[in-house]
Amino acid sequence: MRELGEIHRQLLRKLADGRLHSGVNLAGQLGVSRSGIWNAVRDLQTLGLEINALPGTGYRLDRPLELLEATAIEAQLAPHTRCLLQSLHIHDVLDSTNTFLMQAAREGLASGAVCLAETQTKGRGRLGRSWQSPFAGNVYLSVLWYFANTSLLSGLSLAAGTVLIRLLRQLGAPGVGLKWPNDILWNEHKLGGILVEVSGEMHGRCAVVVGIGLNCNIPHSYMAAVDQASVDLRRIPGVAAVSRNALVAGILNELLPVLAEFERKGFGGYREEWRRYHTFDGRAVTLDLGGQQIHGLIVDVTESGALLVDCDVGGRREFVSGDVRLRVAKP
Repeated sequence: MRELGEIHRQLLRKLADGRLHSGVNLAGQLGVSRSGIWNAVRDLQTLGLEINALPGTGYRLDRPLELLEATAIEAQLAPHTRCLLQSLHIHDVLDSTNTFLMQAAREGLASGAVCLAETQTKGRGRLGRSWQSPFAGNVYLSVLWYFANTSLLSGLSLAAGTVLIRLLRQLGAPGVGLKWPNDILWNEHKLGGILVEVSGEMHGRCAVVVGIGLNCNIPHSYMAAVDQASVDLRRIPGVAAVSRNALVAGILNELLPVLAEFERKGFGGYREEWRRYHTFDGRAVTLDLGGQQIHGLIVDVTESGALLVDCDVGGRREFVSGDVRLRVAKP
């Protein structure tokens, strides 16, 4: 199933409150037969939505949800952000928001374009890892920006992570922090991630897509399928319930100014703040470089965003993200 049909969208809006709705009433409100409602429910279930069908009673989502709405997002943007935002594309189903913008960039889409999806069929993280994408459960957001030179982009994912942590702490999640180079954590559980993709010449104009995945309200069935310790905002004590539309607006208010000024400031402009949010400073780590394992202690990050490690063999070395896999030892 790709984009939702109008009946599917109307039905989902009716069910979004998580309450029980009579099949007879839904059919009357949407102007279709009861069998039409049943067929639409089955279609929505193929997206991973857990809709309980109670014989003779009606239908109910297992959890309330909020659909993304352009008007709701745009109403909460700061004036400066509105100037930087060129277009907002919201899809029900995409293979990947990053892929959508990378393809659109080749067709001339302007800098400042933003793409969101309710779910992704081929969501991915760094090093080709798959990214679980429950429908309307999380934020899947990508931004397209053009830069004059790819050599200036080192540390961009770290800068993006820095301002995301700033936002999340403002929302009441003081335990959130960063794992180099692109993970958002809470108590060492993964809350989100950042994927930066670049297309263009090394010393010429390039298209950059910054993708953000942030866990908001993951069904238990999805959480059980994740192969690492994970968490969502709903499960973090002290975090007030936040609208996904408000969260998207908050991310754009933080991220778009970073992209607009990054060629001038570089990661150096965010390095001190990044250090404050770094979860694993001084911890023992193992770095996997294509099969070669290096052990050491994390020391710092450089002005360009490289990781500084005091290695057990070879002394202090710098590592750029590339194909490096980083595993942190338990304290």
